[in-house]
Amino acid sequence: MAVSEGLSIGDMAARTGLAVSAIRYYEDEGLVAPWRNDAGRRRFQRADIRRLSFIMVAQQFGFTLAQIKVELDKLPRHRAPSKADWARISAAFRDDLNIRIARLEKLRDTLDGCIGCGCLSLEACALYNPADRAATRGTGPRYLMGDRPDQA
Repeated sequence: MAVSEGLSIGDMAARTGLAVSAIRYYEDEGLVAPWRNDAGRRRFQRADIRRLSFIMVAQQFGFTLAQIKVELDKLPRHRAPSKADWARISAAFRDDLNIRIARLEKLRDTLDGCIGCGCLSLEACALYNPADRAATRGTGPRYLMGDRPDQA
């Protein structure tokens, strides 16, 4: 097939490993924008292989489709993204990933002290919360989420 004819959805599925239904869903969500040929069939640019691959990777890192779409909407649709384009996206995601990593490290380092004890009332426990003071700060395990017991 000539490149100018674009790639079929089957070609895209074979190149990315995505199901055809997933590619259609990403189209519905505005993450890829194929055109239709004279027969009414979807045709994709080669650059869409990179877009779909990026979507797969970003989802594995926990980014939502809405977050991914915001970044992909900044990319040109008429050409393959450049190294500079990807650098801008990676910088945007880096801060979010660093925050997630810090939260996971804190969870890893504090949660093991509570697993198995069952009481959640020891002075040394990161979840220690007499009279449910932390509830005024919001839902969830406030101290594990970063609140300090001595904060007002």
